[in-house]
Amino acid sequence: MNRFALLAMAAPLLIGGGSGTSVAAERCSFLQPIGGDGTTPIVSKQVSRAKLLGKTNWNTDFIVDQPYTSFKFFFTANSSDPGAKYPVEGFMKFSDGSNLQVINEVMNPPIGTGRMFGPFAAVEGKQASQMNFKVGASEDPKALGFSYRISVQGCS
Repeated sequence: MNRFALLAMAAPLLIGGGSGTSVAAERCSFLQPIGGDGTTPIVSKQVSRAKLLGKTNWNTDFIVDQPYTSFKFFFTANSSDPGAKYPVEGFMKFSDGSNLQVINEVMNPPIGTGRMFGPFAAVEGKQASQMNFKVGASEDPKALGFSYRISVQGCS
């Protein structure tokens, strides 16, 4: 489990207010990856070349199994090439077939470096069905073989 996942799980349930009152903190749960074996919500991958018919392993979907008020995406580099750039994208997918891009960055993370993206608020009037993480190689041949870990949390 990565540092960010452990920190998120260890967050206190109550945050003390300045007047001595307590306010309940958000509760977050890891979303399960589609196609995973159910043993861990953390996906480890390596960027590969496009396969036959242009398919890649760059997309990972996480199932949204209940209504949440916000979502957090977690990313950790397992390997890196100092000269390579890695495009990272994140999308909220909705039950009506539409989607919303919430992450669009090019990164060059050092090994072991993690990052949390978000929280991203749920979209009013839309039912989220999946969260999508896309880490690809684009045109940078140095990015092939890059390995990383990703996970997504839903919070309420």
